[in-house]
Amino acid sequence: MATRTDLVTLVDTNVLVDVLTQDDEWLDWSSSRLEEAADAGLLAINPIIYAEVSVAYSRIEDLDTVLPTDYYLRAALPWEAGFLAGKAFVQYKRRGGSRRSPLPDFYIGAHAAVSGMRLLTRDTGRYRVYFPKLRLISP
Repeated sequence: MATRTDLVTLVDTNVLVDVLTQDDEWLDWSSSRLEEAADAGLLAINPIIYAEVSVAYSRIEDLDTVLPTDYYLRAALPWEAGFLAGKAFVQYKRRGGSRRSPLPDFYIGAHAAVSGMRLLTRDTGRYRVYFPKLRLISP
């Protein structure tokens, strides 16, 4: 059986935004899953998730208040995640994807995958296709 510190869940931006904005449609689902993940282990964010949430805040102090380091582990992006994100992006382009550079979702999915984390998200499309072994917590 895993201990609390063995299980780490990377929290995708959409879940955080649902909770922070009190989203009418997704607040209940996102806050419940976030609480369950926190009860099961550690919650983590990375610099990409931090950057995506930051657009709603004019001061870093305000952002750090809503994403406190005693609640969210600030996980660095491993170099292996950059490599895996690039490979997933190549597959995406070969399948007709139109973006010119790797999207944040590729980095987020790759980070969770190479670090052995679960990913809490409600946007599963690219994650299921390009990271099929990734453990998702999703609707």
